[in-house]
Amino acid sequence: MSATALSGFLTGLADGSLQVIDLTTPLSSSTPALRLPAPFVNLIDFSLEEVSAYNEPGPYWRHNNIHTGEHIGTHLDAPIHWISGRDGDDVSQIPVQRLIGPAAVLDLTAQVADNPDYLLEVTDVEAWEADHGELLPGAWLLLRTGWESRGGSEAEFLNVDETGSHTPGVSVECAQWLATQRQIAGLGVETVGVDAGLAGGFDPAFPVHYHFLGNDKYGLTSLRNLGSLPATGAVIVVSPLPIVGGTGSPSRVLAIVES
Repeated sequence: MSATALSGFLTGLADGSLQVIDLTTPLSSSTPALRLPAPFVNLIDFSLEEVSAYNEPGPYWRHNNIHTGEHIGTHLDAPIHWISGRDGDDVSQIPVQRLIGPAAVLDLTAQVADNPDYLLEVTDVEAWEADHGELLPGAWLLLRTGWESRGGSEAEFLNVDETGSHTPGVSVECAQWLATQRQIAGLGVETVGVDAGLAGGFDPAFPVHYHFLGNDKYGLTSLRNLGSLPATGAVIVVSPLPIVGGTGSPSRVLAIVES
């Protein structure tokens, strides 16, 4: 049975009946990154340092050092990233079977177009479940907001004014409800972080981080191409680096869908 299933999967990839969609934002020095206000300290941006390029330091090869923070670009948040999950898994300890699961895509593009501070509420999830069934155990809930269209400009992506950063997210009540009442693996978003831009002023502050990571769930940020996925039926594959002691990692995130 296993061989038949895997053979069918490979055949589907080869004949095009299955399609692989890249949900990852390309990682470069211009990739938008979170900017925390003083006195908080920010991570370094991504950069490449050339070591050799078919020259004297390495005549037959080209290679680079990479410099980056853990939480830059499309990345995974592990439980130990947050104080509520401080005794949980680091990114190398996450069970690999939890990095592959069904994708549940909830479309909030209309709401966010009218209000960049829109917050997902329990009623939004319940309405989605009324149409598509309850969120499956091990699923990744992916919020499609249209925010990826801003990815070419860090200023537009972070959307900061004198009152703070205005990006969509999840309400306190909904973050706690999803973390405790649904057996999902994690939450994926198109924005720079899994919490709303103004979530530092919520109680608790940054409730998705607080409730999800404190309940052994994960976060995924800066996703793209969610509009190419159905509401249900896709499979998501999350591939972080297994950094020992790491609180997170830049990740390649793929979705597999039926053509």
